[in-house]
Amino acid sequence: MGGACAVRPHSARGRLRHDVVERRLRAELPAGSARVLDVGCGNGEMTLRLAAAGHRVTGGAPSARMPAAAADRLAARPELAERERFSAVCCQGVLMYLNELDAAGDGAGEAVAPGGLPSVLAENRRAIGVREGLTGDHEAARRLIESEADTSVGNLGRETHGAGPGVLDRLVAEHGLSPLPWQGIRIFHDHLDDTWTPHPNPAAYAAVLELEWAASWWSPDRDRGHLVHTLARRPERSRP
Repeated sequence: MGGACAVRPHSARGRLRHDVVERRLRAELPAGSARVLDVGCGNGEMTLRLAAAGHRVTGGAPSARMPAAAADRLAARPELAERERFSAVCCQGVLMYLNELDAAGDGAGEAVAPGGLPSVLAENRRAIGVREGLTGDHEAARRLIESEADTSVGNLGRETHGAGPGVLDRLVAEHGLSPLPWQGIRIFHDHLDDTWTPHPNPAAYAAVLELEWAASWWSPDRDRGHLVHTLARRPERSRP
């Protein structure tokens, strides 16, 4: 495992996000030890989860251009391409702050090995205004919805950019990857504040997680998820 990703405690809301995303990634990654690039690894939570599952994970700085930089290095050393591409390139919770969709799509498409996948977690543009409505800020919710806003203020008090699953699917398709079914993340529980403790009753949390997992696949429920998780697959090389 590479990179400098310090682990910090996170809220139950953050735990819910990581649990749903990790379940999907572990289902899509090959068995054994896969090479994973975790772009913008943040507090290192997903980096360590995947490493604990036996994968070789490189964590990197929070930049959507990191996969593009990796792709540039590979282009300069074609003899190393097969050894340096990744089974998965994760770019989670980065684009909402950087709004560099094209750079992320370009880099992730090139850095993924045949049979591998990019995993992108972004703010869901379709759900902008939902959290405000659920927390009682009706004026802000109405303003965001009526203006068809593509930005809002996130939990950290910073402006965040939204993207729809169609936009992200288009980006990977342009690079020869096949989009996989996307999921909505934090559909029913995104608005809960810190009173929903990081260590809720295990049975109650398990029920929440299973509800969120089930709803994450189906519209219209998944369309209201605060986050959208999109993945794609690079085709395996055709056999002669």
